[in-house]
Amino acid sequence: MLAKEFIVAPGVFNGISALLAHRSGFRSLYLSGSGVAGAMGLPDLSVTTLTEVAEEVRRITSIVPEPVIVDVDTGFGETFNVTRTVRLMESSGAAAIHMEDQVIPKKCGHLNGKHIVDTQDMVKKIRAAVETRKDPDFIIIARTDARAVEGIDGAIERAKEYVDAGADMIFTEALESREEFIRFAKEVDAPLLANMTEFGKSPLLSVQELKEIGYSAVIFPLTAFRVALKAMEDAYRELLRSGTQRDYLTHLMTRKDFYDLIGYDEYEKEDRLLAKYKTK
Repeated sequence: MLAKEFIVAPGVFNGISALLAHRSGFRSLYLSGSGVAGAMGLPDLSVTTLTEVAEEVRRITSIVPEPVIVDVDTGFGETFNVTRTVRLMESSGAAAIHMEDQVIPKKCGHLNGKHIVDTQDMVKKIRAAVETRKDPDFIIIARTDARAVEGIDGAIERAKEYVDAGADMIFTEALESREEFIRFAKEVDAPLLANMTEFGKSPLLSVQELKEIGYSAVIFPLTAFRVALKAMEDAYRELLRSGTQRDYLTHLMTRKDFYDLIGYDEYEKEDRLLAKYKTK
């Protein structure tokens, strides 16, 4: 896909959101570390574990065919830990992972007060990831959070070293202007991934704008998640206020639409077919 088209990956956070993105027509998906933590009621501060993220990946890849890009934070540890992270992500069905150069515990990429590791420490992690993967099409994406710490010059220099270390793509986190996106595309000879998260430091550029600049992919990590949170909050407040959902039904997905989404009839057909088998 990277060789043929621009990748647009909306953020999903569980199986049902992945099904909705699939039904909407997206050809690739993104699982955000913040989304996984947020769905558990936790902050994006390295409190979720590798196995928790891997299990969410399995739930998603078991029910939708689209390739999934997975956020693995800092690799869930040091260089040695990265090898297990790659093995588990591959076996869980991920098509790509991105790993960042923050210290542990990491912070959301669009918050202040981030700290980053030495460049060579990140280079070692990238090399370990590349050497560990079994499938050459499993994409290793190196994310740099250096813009907020070392400025745009430092971020670009790090990105070049990460490419030399074997990263297939560079995730340019928290750039602060269109001009910075343009400069990155001119100076870094590698496919680039943009993060169009809301309420952050980056301008919200469209898919077409990013294509024209020279990027290869974009993620929208929490757009649907935030929409869902607002809708659920409104529903809970209305239910508490009025004591009934009678006047709120137009805001709900119908039972039929929900069953169509999860393939309820197909499960029933399979159950009936299996019931016909007789044991000897």
